[in-house]
Amino acid sequence: MAYVDGFVLPLPTKNVEAYREMASKCGAIWREHGALQFCECIADDVKPGKLTSFPQSVNLETEETVIFSWIVYESRAHRDEVNDKVMKDPRMADMMKPEASPFDGKRMIYGGFEVLVDL
Repeated sequence: MAYVDGFVLPLPTKNVEAYREMASKCGAIWREHGALQFCECIADDVKPGKLTSFPQSVNLETEETVIFSWIVYESRAHRDEVNDKVMKDPRMADMMKPEASPFDGKRMIYGGFEVLVDL
């Protein structure tokens, strides 16, 4: 079964287009290095919860929205190989600088997941 890296992050709404541009560049690089799928989604129906929610998970502030994204790989080993190539790709250098980021990376949630069910 596949392996998935998942991400949830807060994005200032004024930076949506900058994020779209960055994500498109990143997605092309990840796919070029072997990722099977690269998907970025912007919140449409994510209400605050009583105990937990997407907005609460990233400490969403006024004038921000939630981004939910994932990258699919063949396996964890494949993910590690792809990410190693991506991190060494010189096209990523400027985008990896915190000051160049259109979002607050300190509030991003991410992790790797083994696929449990795939229908």
